[in-house]
Amino acid sequence: MPHILRTNSENPDFKLLTNLLDDTLCDIYGTKKEDYEDYNRIVDLSTVVIAYIQDQPVGCGCFKVTNEDMVEIKRMYVLAAYREKGIASKILYELENWATELGYSYLSLETGNKQEDAISLYQNCGYTMLTHGQTEHDFSVKMMKALP
Repeated sequence: MPHILRTNSENPDFKLLTNLLDDTLCDIYGTKKEDYEDYNRIVDLSTVVIAYIQDQPVGCGCFKVTNEDMVEIKRMYVLAAYREKGIASKILYELENWATELGYSYLSLETGNKQEDAISLYQNCGYTMLTHGQTEHDFSVKMMKALP
């Protein structure tokens, strides 16, 4: 089972994992990192979690405040060798708990339409699809969940 650490965006393991996430997304969508650099940049964020197995970082996620009731889940990633082991669910659960502790009522997120495993994960965790990109240039899938 992974150990989950609450940390911030300055953590070097978070920077390493999100760099790998960016590489993965570029491979999936045939893009370049600089194309989305402004959207993917996370700085000065105090709501980051990292999953560790035997002191090795294997996954991460974070959230940022959207408004007084909502946070947005960002930068979810698990190393390929550790997928399908429940790690992403644990990361997401920790982020949801943290958002609840801070008094937020809703979570939103955005993923891509070619990331079927991510979409399934979020749906299985209670997220509702709001939009689903249908064109070559619109690959965004937006989802939302109310917290208890």
